[in-house]
Amino acid sequence: MTLQDVKCFLLDMDGTFYLGNNLIEGSLDFIEKVRATGRDFLFLTNNSSHNADFYVKRLHGMGLDVPREKILTSGEATADKLNQLYPGKRAFVLGNEYLIEEFTQMGVIVDQENPEIVVIGYDTTLDYKKMTRVCDLVRAGLPYIATHPDFNCPTETGFAPDIGAIMAFIEASAFRRPELIVGKPNTGIVEAALRRTGLKAGEMAMVGDRLYTDIETGLRSGMLSILVMSGETTEEMLAKSETVPDLKFGRLADMIPLL
Repeated sequence: MTLQDVKCFLLDMDGTFYLGNNLIEGSLDFIEKVRATGRDFLFLTNNSSHNADFYVKRLHGMGLDVPREKILTSGEATADKLNQLYPGKRAFVLGNEYLIEEFTQMGVIVDQENPEIVVIGYDTTLDYKKMTRVCDLVRAGLPYIATHPDFNCPTETGFAPDIGAIMAFIEASAFRRPELIVGKPNTGIVEAALRRTGLKAGEMAMVGDRLYTDIETGLRSGMLSILVMSGETTEEMLAKSETVPDLKFGRLADMIPLL
């Protein structure tokens, strides 16, 4: 499969399209070229600290107007999975107000006091009281689900601890890992993307800056995997990794001449 065969680009956001609040140079030009050549795109982000409506506003502020249907978060994919696997079950949610709002909009019953399942997201409002509570619930044996596996979230100044660090904290205290992780590179978010686009995996490319999430998603799912070096992955990390992308570019805009 080559770039010419791709009908839809699944685009990571943090570290791929922008860093923090700063647009990566050439990202808008890439979208313009994708549209001009009759192809499609879908933003696919593991970051569950915000919902699709937040990202619509963020992208608008960066000069790109897209409907919310062009954004699929791990939070939304997780809510979809919860409705499939645990319909009507009350969920304790470790997450920002955006994740809780997203779950509620999709019909998940959020009950922080008397839950039947535990769901953790990337919670940037995390404090010790929350950590103690979630560890108690996980230790008690409730079904335990995570939105995504990322260890760090790239920012303009470096990296912020992501949900992977939270899972490590919980495991150290409660001695359990999640039974289900939905986000990249796992199948839950891929299934949601296939439903959203109506395409087959072999017609899509996964583009991102992380080897263990973005590139693994492409490799496991039969998509073209494209690494951009604008976020987390360094040349040293790539050289040591057993995960090898199909293609590598410095940033999204470097693909434009080949589209």
